[in-house]
Order: sequence, then C-alpha cells, then structure tokens
Amino acid sequence: FHSPMYFLLSNLSFADIGYSTVIVPKMLVNFLSETKTISYAECLAQMYFFLAFGNIDSYLLAAMAIDRYVAICNPFHYVTVMNHRRCLLLLAFSIAFPCLHSLLYVLLVNRLTFCASNVIHHFFCDVNPVLKLACSSTFVNEVVAMTEGLASVVAPFACIIISYLRILIAVLSIPSAAGKRKAFSTCSSHLTVVTLFYGSISYVYFQPLSSYTVKDRIATIIYTVLTSMLNPVIYSLRN
Repeated sequence: FHSPMYFLLSNLSFADIGYSTVIVPKMLVNFLSETKTISYAECLAQMYFFLAFGNIDSYLLAAMAIDRYVAICNPFHYVTVMNHRRCLLLLAFSIAFPCLHSLLYVLLVNRLTFCASNVIHHFFCDVNPVLKLACSSTFVNEVVAMTEGLASVVAPFACIIISYLRILIAVLSIPSAAGKRKAFSTCSSHLTVVTLFYGSISYVYFQPLSSYTVKDRIATIIYTVLTSMLNPVIYSLRN
C-alpha cells in the first residue's frame, strides 16, 4: 500500500471526494427544495472548485498511466524511477496547474456582464451554461477554452495514450498468454476509469457553445457523479 500506484490512488480518491462534494449536496438540495437559488459568489466558487478537482483527476490519471508504463516496460528500474520524491513532484504538478487553470477560467467569467436571465439551465454552475447567460461578448472565453482549455485536457490524455501504446507494444512481445493476461490485468481498472472520464468530458466540452443542449447535462452526470462513484468499486474489485 506504500507503492506509487496506491499513493496516487489515495490522492485520486481525495480529488473525487472534493469533486463530488462541490456538486452533489447542492444538486440534492435543489431537487428537494422549491427555491433553487445560488449567489453569484457561490456560483463562481463552485465553478472554480469543480474545474480544479476535475483537472486534478485528469492529471492524476495521467500520472497513474506513467506509473503503469514504468511498472510493465521497465520493471527492474521501477523502484528508482518511481521513487517517493518523483511521486511528490507528479502530485505537486497535478494540483498546482489545475488550480491556476481554474483561476483563469473564473477570472474570465467574472469580467462578463450578466443582465438578462439569471436562470442556469443546469444542475450546477458549469462554464458553458453560465456563459450562455452573458450579455457581453464571450469570444475571449471561447478562444481560451478551445486553446488553453483544450491543451490542458489533451496533454494528460496524450500522456495516457502514449503510455498505453508503449505498454501494448511491450505486452505483445511477451511470449506466454498467461504473461499477457497478467500485464493487461494490472491496467484494466485504470483504463476503465480513463474511458468513462475522458469519453464524457470530450462529448460535453469539445463542441461550440451554441450547440450545448440537454443531452450534455446528462453526459455531465457521468463524469461528475458516476465516475467518482465507480472509482472505489473498480479499484476495490482489482484489489
């Protein structure tokens, strides 16, 4: 349990707790209450922590993919490559960058003018539903979302893809079928979580603001509630 994988997994669990806590309690209150209100400051705070914890999840999943790559492709150097200092550096980056990324988004939303409807057509203060209420131009926000935002999501995803391609090449070179199964079984739980998380995020965010619909709200439930709920189940079954 002191191995790098469990060190990263424990921090992923913490991020999932924060991720769910930011959204689910308020969502349940809104389901049960007739007055479904949130102040502007609370809305921005919810948006910040939602983006921060979501991106921390993303970067921790990338760090876990690197860990699996080293464990399978370079097992004899695993202890020295994935030492405690390197794990702490991966964790520090996985927290620091998402926090700065989220702050940028919230500051850009805060500069907008809201003068029309104050009804958010969503179950929490997500970026796109809030931007749709703005009276002033959201051009800068959309450009940042499609450049910096896209890069911040694609970078860890690319890291995961490259790690798994290298793992696949290494596993296919193993002569025995039992060896291949053992190698793939160490990655199955992580790969399941990555597919759920990135599949739903890509569907919701990588499209123009004008095409945002009710279907996107349903997809949002997958990566905000369902993935966090399934993570402990998936990894517990692996254990």
